[in-house]
Amino acid sequence: MAQVHNWQLGRDMEFPHEDVRPTRQFAMVMDTNKCIACQTCTIACKQTWTWGKGQEYAFWNNVETKPFGSYPTGWDLRSLSLLADQAWTDEVYEGTTVFEAARSGQVVAGWLPSSEHWAQPNLGEDEPEGTIDGGAYLDELPHDVWNFYLQRICNHCTYPACLAACPRDAIYKRDEDGIVLVDQERCRGYQECIAACPYKKVIFNTSTRVSEKCVGCYPLIEQGEMNKCVTTCIGRIRLSGFLNTPEQADPSNPMDFLVHDRKVSVPLYPQFGTEPNVFYMPPIQAPVDFLEQMFGPRAEGAVEAYRRVITGEDPELQGLLMLFGATDRIIHRFEVNDETAYGYDEDGELLVEVPVREPTYVRMLRDEERDTFRTNIT
Repeated sequence: MAQVHNWQLGRDMEFPHEDVRPTRQFAMVMDTNKCIACQTCTIACKQTWTWGKGQEYAFWNNVETKPFGSYPTGWDLRSLSLLADQAWTDEVYEGTTVFEAARSGQVVAGWLPSSEHWAQPNLGEDEPEGTIDGGAYLDELPHDVWNFYLQRICNHCTYPACLAACPRDAIYKRDEDGIVLVDQERCRGYQECIAACPYKKVIFNTSTRVSEKCVGCYPLIEQGEMNKCVTTCIGRIRLSGFLNTPEQADPSNPMDFLVHDRKVSVPLYPQFGTEPNVFYMPPIQAPVDFLEQMFGPRAEGAVEAYRRVITGEDPELQGLLMLFGATDRIIHRFEVNDETAYGYDEDGELLVEVPVREPTYVRMLRDEERDTFRTNIT
């Protein structure tokens, strides 16, 4: 095992390969506070990538309700149970990762879902935690009764467990964008990758008998466009781009700004040790202790950063949030000036500009110019 540095853990850790980071790393940020679980992203992904034979229960993108939903069933509880200890001291992880928890003869500690685990993608949908009396209402944060929607794709990890476990070297990480792919000509369907991935985002095709996974919409990324799940999202909750390490962070880069500068976006289960590159703005209505076990010790700070947008204390972050969904092109640089947010491409050309605050237009019930009444003024 080599020693590699995982910045999300705040320490070095064991990994089966040398630490070679890609030239640049694809990343995505999800705003869980705006998701309504319409599943538009799920259908867009499925219509694009997993519509074939043997892919009937394959959802490279899925949206599950927390705390009770999961696809495949119980994926997070089962994966977390493999870690003997998950203690943090400040922002340094003192517990074991999936690599360090591996038993003798294993490369990665893992478990293999059965066909039944994949058969219930909507399990627990819209189920809340807690009960509420009739006539009561929720007036404080966090809420006594709560749930939220968790959007999931492959994390295109810096240290992919699937890659580490594959005995055929059929999984590789592209240098040009850090996207993790399966070479289906080399794959023999051993499913070691499926067992190893703690997020269970590698799926076995029952027809072709090989493993498949989210490809990060790399044909679009290569053309400077964002992923299908990003551009079809009606809630404008997603943004994709490229992320630097904390030491190389550029505050004008949207990904770096969200993850490293404002720290409003945090990784999912960083204790697994794979250094995932999909990040989340945690829900403000959920209890902090639940969020910290899911998103790590920075979760509370991320919630506080998000609430500063709501109170109008961070117009720069608010401007960037308004750029979510405003263009289908990858925004490499942004700026906020004079109540307007601007997004630029890799060459510095202006892609889009949006107001930091949407203007409000009031249409009067009676239109004096046309001498008539409006029947719908909403």
